[in-house]
Amino acid sequence: MPSATETIAEQIQSRMEDLTRAERQLAMSMLENYPASGLGTLNALASNAGVSVPTVARMVQKLGYNGFPEFQTSLRDELRDKGKTPIAKHDTWAGAAPQEHILNRFTDAVIENIRQTLSHIDPEQFDRACALIGDVDRTLYIVGGRITHTLAEYLYMHMQVIRPNLTHVQSTSNTWPHYLLNAKQGDVFVVFDVRRYENNTLKLAEFAHQRGATIILLTDQWRSPVHKLADICLTNRIVVPSAWDSSATIMLLIETMISAIQSQNWERTKDRIETLEDMFDQTKLFRKFT
Repeated sequence: MPSATETIAEQIQSRMEDLTRAERQLAMSMLENYPASGLGTLNALASNAGVSVPTVARMVQKLGYNGFPEFQTSLRDELRDKGKTPIAKHDTWAGAAPQEHILNRFTDAVIENIRQTLSHIDPEQFDRACALIGDVDRTLYIVGGRITHTLAEYLYMHMQVIRPNLTHVQSTSNTWPHYLLNAKQGDVFVVFDVRRYENNTLKLAEFAHQRGATIILLTDQWRSPVHKLADICLTNRIVVPSAWDSSATIMLLIETMISAIQSQNWERTKDRIETLEDMFDQTKLFRKFT
């Protein structure tokens, strides 16, 4: 049985190079419609991917499962995890929680989340995301949800300093369709969406996709439904001993992005910072100690 810390999608992606041509064809078919693709019969999965039943059986074994039923059981467990409420999340860990102090347990969980997240992120995809977000020839839209709007606002605040031509959209607002009026081919949408995935966020992403925008998704290990529309999907581990999921790993990616993007054109960024600091001085926003 594979490690419980990896989703099946992550297991497939990390073992892609070890698969045969037919198995890779199967893997890509599964990821394209994940996780629904794995919930039908073995014959249906093989037929939809255009491969043989033995190919499915071999790949399932390569992933570490004893057979297709065990594989599907693991997939259904993932689906249950996707929809957990805060109370259900609390009940998952509270009964088996060790006696060590919460500071240590929580920190250990966050460190493991970071380790697992970084082991699955493709540096080339990350660099491409940073290049798109920093491209001033493209209008940038940053989208957050009920909880993740705080992450979106953090990225937006820094991007305001680094580049012009951007908008912060909160998908929970009933006015978000107005922002789509100006969206066009080549614009960039950075979308934050973690479990329990929001219908408004998916609908917004669908409209943006229809208009030809490029979508960069920051999500969890189970992946928001928006991933089917995303050009770049950066998955993050979020589970901690709490009734709420952790944003620590997503924040790490955001701050790393900010660092990378500010360096893409430092002279422009520097000029904007200097202008902003001059405004701060004139408004006396911050205290001076010299």
